[in-house]
Amino acid sequence: MILSFLPLVAVLATNPAPSLSPSLPWWRDMSVTSLNAQTRRVESIWYPTEEEALSTPFEKSPNYLDLNGIWDFAYFDSQEMLPDALRNCPEIDGIMSVQEITEAQNQIKWGDITVPGNWEHQGHGVAIYVNHPYEFAPENPQPPLIPDQTPVGIYRRKFQVPESWGSREIYLNICGAKSGVYVYVNGQVAGYSEDSKDLARYDITSFLKPGENELLLKIYRWSSGSYLECQDFWRISGIERDVYLSSESTERDFNFSITATLDDRLTTGLFSIKTEGSGDFSYKLLDKDGSVVATSASGKSARIPNPRLWTAETPELYTLLIKVDGEYTRFNVGFRHFEIAKNIFLVNGKPVKFKGVNMHEHNEFTGHYNTREDILRQLLLMKEFNINAIRTCHYPQPRAFYELCDSLGFYVYDEANIESHGMGYNLDRTLGNKKEWYAKHLDRVMNMYCRTASYPCVTILSLGNEAGNGVNFYNVYKVLKQFETFGQNRPVCYERAIREWNTDMFVPQYPSATWFHKMGETDKDKPVVPSEYSHAMGNSNGSLDLQWDEIYAYENLQGGFIWDWIDQGLAETDSKGRKYWTYGGDYGPEGTPSGQNFLCNGIVNPDLNPHPGAWEVKHVYQDFKVSSQDPASGLFSLMNRFYFKDMSAYELRYELTADGKVVAEGNLPDVKPQAQQSQDFSVQLAMDDPSKTWCINFYVSTDGSDVAYDQFILHEGDPIAIPEVSGRIKLIDRKDSYLVKGSRLRFSVDKATGAVTRYRSRGKELIQKDFGLKPNFWRGPVDNDWGNKFPVRAAQWKDAGSSATVSAEATEEKVLFTVAYELPDSASLTLSYEVLSNGAVKVSGDFKGGVKHIELPRLGLRTRLPASREQFTYFGRGPQENYIDRKSGAMLGLYQSTATQEYYPYVRPQESGHHTDCRWLSIGGMTITGGVPFEFNALRVSVEQLDPRDEAGERIYGHANDITPQNFTELCLDCGMTGVGGYDSWGARPEPSRTLWADQDYSFSFAIIPDKILDNQE
Repeated sequence: MILSFLPLVAVLATNPAPSLSPSLPWWRDMSVTSLNAQTRRVESIWYPTEEEALSTPFEKSPNYLDLNGIWDFAYFDSQEMLPDALRNCPEIDGIMSVQEITEAQNQIKWGDITVPGNWEHQGHGVAIYVNHPYEFAPENPQPPLIPDQTPVGIYRRKFQVPESWGSREIYLNICGAKSGVYVYVNGQVAGYSEDSKDLARYDITSFLKPGENELLLKIYRWSSGSYLECQDFWRISGIERDVYLSSESTERDFNFSITATLDDRLTTGLFSIKTEGSGDFSYKLLDKDGSVVATSASGKSARIPNPRLWTAETPELYTLLIKVDGEYTRFNVGFRHFEIAKNIFLVNGKPVKFKGVNMHEHNEFTGHYNTREDILRQLLLMKEFNINAIRTCHYPQPRAFYELCDSLGFYVYDEANIESHGMGYNLDRTLGNKKEWYAKHLDRVMNMYCRTASYPCVTILSLGNEAGNGVNFYNVYKVLKQFETFGQNRPVCYERAIREWNTDMFVPQYPSATWFHKMGETDKDKPVVPSEYSHAMGNSNGSLDLQWDEIYAYENLQGGFIWDWIDQGLAETDSKGRKYWTYGGDYGPEGTPSGQNFLCNGIVNPDLNPHPGAWEVKHVYQDFKVSSQDPASGLFSLMNRFYFKDMSAYELRYELTADGKVVAEGNLPDVKPQAQQSQDFSVQLAMDDPSKTWCINFYVSTDGSDVAYDQFILHEGDPIAIPEVSGRIKLIDRKDSYLVKGSRLRFSVDKATGAVTRYRSRGKELIQKDFGLKPNFWRGPVDNDWGNKFPVRAAQWKDAGSSATVSAEATEEKVLFTVAYELPDSASLTLSYEVLSNGAVKVSGDFKGGVKHIELPRLGLRTRLPASREQFTYFGRGPQENYIDRKSGAMLGLYQSTATQEYYPYVRPQESGHHTDCRWLSIGGMTITGGVPFEFNALRVSVEQLDPRDEAGERIYGHANDITPQNFTELCLDCGMTGVGGYDSWGARPEPSRTLWADQDYSFSFAIIPDKILDNQE
C-alpha cells in the first residue's frame, strides 16, 4: 500500500465553498471554454515537397519541433501557495510584467518531470480513482464551484525556433492537458484551454524572439471544465499527450473537412472537401498505386467510379494530398456509405455487427499517456481477438489512434469529452439540462467532431456519456445532425437519451441475454447497439456466448462494446522487488475518495497480458463458424460471418482426436463460402475404438494464425478402468478415527469431521495429512460476486461441512465409509469412500438441497499435495481457465500444466484456474477419473488466500504481489461451480441455468487411482 500524506486530502472529503468574486478567473468561469486557442480543427502538419508529404511521418516533418521530454516542474498542493505573479490571473488581476513573471519563477524550487506523463504518477500529489462522484466534491457538488485548495503544476521549457522557419507562422500544439491550462511564452500570456482530450493550438508567433525562448504552462488540477470530465478512470493531471511546435508559411489559418461517401447504388464514390482560411489551395486524391483519381481542377467535389470501399474488414484507403501556398499535407480518405434503414444500421449496404470494446487511454507506467507504438501494440492485439470496433470512452483519442484505425480497420464509436455523472441524471440537477452550460457542451462536441470526423474509421458519433439528458444534448444533437445529414450521414448517439429522439440508435448499457432476445423480437424502432456490456471486471465475461447467440440471430441487434479493454492498474514495485498494480485507495491518506479496483475491468491486464476471458471474446467474435446438425455423420457447414470478404486469404483444416490425441488431420481447400454465406462439407470419420472419446476440431487460419475454431464431441468414451482388486485389507476402529490397513495401503477417516486424513499407497503419501481430503463449498469470490453480494448472501457455505457422522463397513477386499454432513438451510451431503484393497478409492457424493433458494458457490472436495507435485496432465477443457458460463472458447483436449502456471494474476486476486468437463486428471502420483465429467482447480494458492478477510471478517482488497506460490498444491475436485457472471459487476448474477442452487439435488462420483496401480506396477 502506497501512502502519501499530503495537504491535498483536506479538500477531498468536503464540498468546495470558496467565496467567488463577480469577475472570475478563467479556470473558475463556466462561461469560458478556451481563449486564443484554436480547437475546432484537423490536426495536420505541412511539408515543403509533395514527395516528403507522401513518405515522411508526421513527427519527421521539417515543420514539426518535438517538445516532449524532460521539463522543469514545480508542484503546489494549492494554488494559494503559488508566487503572487503566478497566482494572479491576468483576466482578474491584470497582466504581470515579464520581470514579475521571471521573479516569481526565481522563487520556485524547480524539479524535473517527463512530458507527457501525469504528475501524480511522477511523485506529485495524489492519484485518485472514483467512478461517478467528483473527486473534488464527492458529495453534493455545486457547479461551478472549485476548491480554493486546487493543486497546480508549473511546467517550464526552453526552446529555440529552427532558423529555417524564418518569418513563418509558429504554433504551439498541446494535444491534451488536464485541466485548466494557462500558456505563457516569454513571460506573456498566450492563451488558455480546459478541454483535456482535444488539440489546443496557439499562434505564438508574436510572442517569440530570436534565440532562446521560454514556454511556461500553469495547469490547475481542476477547473469549471472538470464538471464535464467525471469519467470512470484515474483522476490524474498534467500534460497527457504530445506537445510540439509547428510552422506554416503564411497567416492563412487553413483548415479542412472531408466527406467520402457513395451514391445510393454504392458504385460511385462521392468526394468533397470543405476548407477554411486563405491561401492558394489545390488537391490531388491518389490511389494506393499513386495514380490520381481526382483533382481540384473539377472543384472541391468529385465522383470516383467504382472506388475501393473502406470497411473494418477491408480498410481500403486513398491518400488526399493538399497543397496550400506551395506547401503540402496529407490525409486518409476512405469511401463508405452509412444509412439507417428502418431499424438496421447499414455500412455499405450491409447490417454489420460491432464486435467492440471500450478503450481508455492507459499505460501502466505513464498513466494516461500512450505513444503511437503503445496504441499500435494494443490495436494489433485487439485484431488477434477478433475485435473490429472501438468506443473511445469517454473522450476522443489522439491523432495516431485514428490513423491506425483507418489503416488496420476498426469501426470507431467516437465520443465527445463529456461526462457529468457526479451530478446524477435528474433534470433539475444534470448539467445537460442547464442552458448556462450549453457553450461548454457544444465546445467539446465540436472539438471532437472537427478534429476527428474526417477519418474514415469514424463510424458512430457520440455526444458523451452518463451526463443526463436535456436541452443541451437536444441542441448539440441538432448541430451534429445538420453537419451529417448532407455529409457522411453517420448516426449520432447518446446513451442517456435512452429512447428519446436525440439518439439515432438505442445504445443502452449492461443488458442480459434475455434482454437481447426481447429486443431482437420486439424492437422495431432503432438499431440496438449497447455502448457498454459484459463488464470485464476481474474473472468475468460469463454468458457472453448467450448474448451473442441472440446478436447473431437478429439483424437489428448489431453488437456491442465490452467494458472495457484494459485494466487501469498502475505499476509499482514492493519492498521485495515484486511488481504489482495499484488501484483506487492505494494513494493518499485515509479519507481519500476511492472506487477501489472498479477501474480494473479490462479483458487484458495493465501489461496487455490477456485475461483468460479474452479467449471467450475471441471465440464469440470470430468471423467463421462451423455448425452441424449431426456431427457423428461427418456432415458440417462453414458460415462466413464477414460481410465484405471471401475466404481467399483463409484456409480451413480439421483434426480428428481420440482421447485428446490427434489421429487424423487435413485441409479442406475447397470450402470457401462467400461473405454471409454457408457451405456444406463432409469429413470422413474413422472412429475405430469406441472406448475412446472422439472429437473433431476445426480451425480457420490466415498467415499461420488461427482466427476461428470450433469443436464437436463425436462420441463419449469409457472412463479409465480401475484395475482388478487383489489382496486383503482390514478396518481398524480407533478412538478418533478409522484406519484401513493393507499390505501397501493406509487410509484414515476422522470420525468427527469425516475428513480423509491419510491416504498412503505403495510407500507414497498422496495427500497432506495435516490438511486431508474434505468437502468444499467455497471459492475466492470474483469481483462480480462481491458486486452482487454473493459472499454475504451465501456466507453460511464458507465453512460448511466441518462436522459429520461417519460409519464404516468392511469386507476382505474393500471398506465402505459413509460420511453424512448436515449443511445450512436443511441441506445435506452424504459422501461415500469405497476403499479397495489395491489402493484405489471410489468417491461418490449425494447432495440434497435445502429450503433456501440461494446460489451455492461450488460443490466438491479439496485436498493438498506437496508443492513438488504441482505438474499435472488432464483431459478436459483448456488450456485457459474456464467455467460453466465461460467455456465455449475452451476446447476439450489433452493438456499439461503446473499449479504455478494455472494461477492468473488478476489485479485483485480472486478465484482462478478452474477447468470444466474433465474426464480425467493425473497429478501427484494419482489419477482421478469420473464416470461423468468433473471440474477442478490445481493451484499453489489456497481458497482462503483468494478470499482475504480482516479480524472482523471484512473483505481485504489485495494486490497481485500478495499471491506467492505456497509450499503445497491445493487440489479442488468439483461436481460443479457457479458461473462467474459478467452482465455487470454491481448486481447482476450468473445465469440461473449456469448456477448451482442450494435447494436442488446433485450427485457426483469419481475414482482415485494411484499411478503405480494404474500402471500395474507391483
